[in-house]
Amino acid sequence: MAMSLRVVVPPHPLIAHWLTILRDASTPPPLFSTALVEMGRWLSYEAVRDWLPQRQIGIQTPLAETQGQVVDGNVPLLSLPLLPAGLGLWEGARSVLPVAAIAPMQWTQFNADGCSEDGHSHHAVLEVETSWRWIGLPERIGERVGVLVFVAELASAQPLLALLRQLRQLGVKGQRLRIITTVASAPGLKSLGEAEPDLTLYCACIDADLDAEGRIVPGFGDASRRFSGIDGVTCLG
Repeated sequence: MAMSLRVVVPPHPLIAHWLTILRDASTPPPLFSTALVEMGRWLSYEAVRDWLPQRQIGIQTPLAETQGQVVDGNVPLLSLPLLPAGLGLWEGARSVLPVAAIAPMQWTQFNADGCSEDGHSHHAVLEVETSWRWIGLPERIGERVGVLVFVAELASAQPLLALLRQLRQLGVKGQRLRIITTVASAPGLKSLGEAEPDLTLYCACIDADLDAEGRIVPGFGDASRRFSGIDGVTCLG
């Protein structure tokens, strides 16, 4: 059976509410950050619904013995928020996945000799097909670890694909991996599905277009700048 990218858009009223707050150009930075956190909370809740491993235990209620289900803490989870705005999604997800480890991911350009723009060598960084790479991954991710990637928005998908190539080199792919984002573009999903078909992605909405500068339309603007509070600011202080 041919594999295909699975995209889930949960029909949840709270997800729709917070998406509207994110889209509104008049939303101030503190409320935009709150909306991103809430979006991370509710999308993560949906994403782990049929994904978290469980085990059965016996318990004693005030009246009788019975059986219950708990999350299996022996199966570790790793969260990879793509900085900076992916951190907002993770802050919301933290309330759903309090025991997950976190490895924030930084997008960095390297030159031919393997040095970053600041001149410091990063020997542990895995080779990918571009001079841009994500740094921050653990050197090893065990075979039983579930991995969630938090990306604020999916436009062209090229940065995300670069990370997925690095994860594949560590043996992470397929059903042990899930992507959580707010808005995904149809062109970005097409590129993602062609390169990584055995993948599940959760988002609040799919927007049809990218503009000439590669921005999602209608989208909600530059997620990183709005999250950090510097959108439209040319001078601070």
